[in-house]
Amino acid sequence: MAGTKNKLTGKQKAAILLISMGPDVSASVYKHLTEEEIERLTLEISNVKKVDSKAKDEVMEEFQQLAMAQDYISQGGIGYAKTILEKALGKEQAQDIINRLTSSLQVRPFDFARRADPSQILNFIQNEHPQTIALILSYLDPQQAGQILSELPQDVQADVARRIAIMDRTSPEIISEVEAILERKLSATVTQDYTQTGGIETVVEVLNGVDRSTEKTILDTLEIQDPELAEEIKKRMFVFEDIVTLDNRSIQRVIRDCENEDLLLALKVASEEVKEVVFRNMSSRMAETFKEEMQYMGPVRLRDVEEAQSRIVGVIRKLEDAGEIIIARGGGDDIIV
Repeated sequence: MAGTKNKLTGKQKAAILLISMGPDVSASVYKHLTEEEIERLTLEISNVKKVDSKAKDEVMEEFQQLAMAQDYISQGGIGYAKTILEKALGKEQAQDIINRLTSSLQVRPFDFARRADPSQILNFIQNEHPQTIALILSYLDPQQAGQILSELPQDVQADVARRIAIMDRTSPEIISEVEAILERKLSATVTQDYTQTGGIETVVEVLNGVDRSTEKTILDTLEIQDPELAEEIKKRMFVFEDIVTLDNRSIQRVIRDCENEDLLLALKVASEEVKEVVFRNMSSRMAETFKEEMQYMGPVRLRDVEEAQSRIVGVIRKLEDAGEIIIARGGGDDIIV
């Protein structure tokens, strides 16, 4: 298999792969790429005049091996993947694939911890410094991190949430040290580059996984310590498209409390799922009126749509704070009996 594919660049291989998979699959792949990546790939594809059958087979085989290796890593870690690949492909080729995955795909630190029970992680980190806790939680799955955050002492919860939100970059040395303490038998290799984690989006995902009382305690504390940060987090805790997660009664209440003009703008560019859910909770006459007005309202500015959606989300949050509606969250306090 050596020869043809080794002369190709990464972009050329990607272009050949997409051409080989056909337009439908390639279009699906494009949905997960950035605009810059799409432009570069499209340019590369346009430069490919003819795909040699040997090159196509080699690129497809290499992609299959990398995908298989990544699947093994997600199942049982790098050590597990290496053992399986060595049996299938031989020691040298297995090591080559693992090296490329850990360097190009950058296996995220604390990979082993994401497969661990949250209570086990909690036992280790609950007495650590809030910054260490924040670092570890920012790398875990949001649901895991939310469960752990809910179990921490109340005076620590808000501090940890704030540290996750303002976290920017952490040196590989510190990550390695914390990983080594958390798991002595660490098998993953930390990339020697500064790894970005944390931030507003991370803390929002984590808070979406905690119970309502924990969320309220953290946000109330943050409103005192850092009002701007608390407001930014609140804005992102529930987005307009999340309206589909509300029960029918709650959606009907939201429709009554929102301005029709805001609903029209918000629904203009909403997904079919959102439109279907909202229209289902209107009277048939109101739904028909909305559909007709949306059809004839013409193009709308994205900023106007975003502002309308933001006002609707504001109404939803006010209704929730007043106990008029319930937004389902992690934990058990949202169960209705």
